[in-house]
Amino acid sequence: MQTAWAVERDAEPGREVLLLVVLEADADSPRAPVAVNLVMDRSASMRGAPLAAAVDAARSLVERAGPRDYLGLLTFDAEPEQVLPLRAMEPGAKAAFLQALARLECGEGTALHEAIERGAEAVRRVLVPGARPQLLVLTDGEPSVGTTLLPDFRALGGKVAESGVSLQALGLGRHYLPEILEALTGPSGTGFTHVDDAEGLPLAVDVVGADLFGEVVSDARVYVLPTGFSAVRCSHRYPSRVEGDAMSATLGSVSRAFPRRVLFTGTLERAEWSLSVTASYTQDNDARRVSLPVTRLLPDSEEGRFVRAVSAELDLVACEAAAWKALGKRQVEAADRALDGADRALFKLARLASPAVPAQRHVDRLAELRRAVERRASQLPPLGIRRAQSEVSRVSISRVGPAPAPVSAMVPWKVGEES
Repeated sequence: MQTAWAVERDAEPGREVLLLVVLEADADSPRAPVAVNLVMDRSASMRGAPLAAAVDAARSLVERAGPRDYLGLLTFDAEPEQVLPLRAMEPGAKAAFLQALARLECGEGTALHEAIERGAEAVRRVLVPGARPQLLVLTDGEPSVGTTLLPDFRALGGKVAESGVSLQALGLGRHYLPEILEALTGPSGTGFTHVDDAEGLPLAVDVVGADLFGEVVSDARVYVLPTGFSAVRCSHRYPSRVEGDAMSATLGSVSRAFPRRVLFTGTLERAEWSLSVTASYTQDNDARRVSLPVTRLLPDSEEGRFVRAVSAELDLVACEAAAWKALGKRQVEAADRALDGADRALFKLARLASPAVPAQRHVDRLAELRRAVERRASQLPPLGIRRAQSEVSRVSISRVGPAPAPVSAMVPWKVGEES
């Protein structure tokens, strides 16, 4: 099922149109098989509860897998090792996987860059018809072996995506670098999840697993051809580009658990305007392309308020991310300006009162951010975790679905779900 809703509203300056496109898989659609290489950090900082939680999380993925699904296991400390090649999860292979997980021990060092290179190479060597090769990376540490430079990880993320491998990541604890995980996952259009501690990991993996083992279509893209606009931009941070007179956004996969949505914002040049929307995707090994009729909504209708609420939430988390980054650099005035923008967006969100995009989930985070700004830079607590929250919130993906039960240790993964 695909929908395209458009809302015209006042803006500064002039008027603008919000276009929300949602791609949703039918609940009874057969899912695609899975081909995932699990890349697990076993460095010294994982010792104890983090490694135990990571092993339990990996077990849950193995137990969810069926005989058509292929899983592999690569672990890394200072050296990456492909412990298990990708194999169909028949009963014997499942037992071997679980035994390998039970034997894991921590080492020293974090060779993240090399681990991802080797993991991607291993999953590319296995062709599973109908399955999209994927890496799922779980790490709690900053890279300490090999390159540690952000541009190198950004280049690696692009290389992995160009090779046809999709990369997802889970960041655990306070020591990882959200910029690195964003650089790695951004080109794949997947985003990353962060949890504060081991207690939040099972829920995070359940969310990822529901996505992995519910995929119905892959390579989903949305194309928008505008008429009567001076400019159009993709408000979500999906990979997007201009193609002639149209704009496209790459949404990736669509699963039964998490439909995708993407918001475009257009500045009007003329009173008369139109939008032509097309979606393309691969399902059952067939490439498909469909035209989506655009429904124009009244701004104050229930659906119109929902579209406006999605826009307000995107503005909110972008300002929140900017504020925490500014505080990280001890730029208190810039943080205060960004926080004011987040407060204004929260006010808009609350006034819209859209049940699908509740404002309440942002209140506590912004209150904590306000306290941090008021304490000034010299009195700030460690910022790694809250920067990670904002990075996750502003990631390119937007997923539609039921929110998991509140867990204090877990950061919301995507905008629009809970995105």
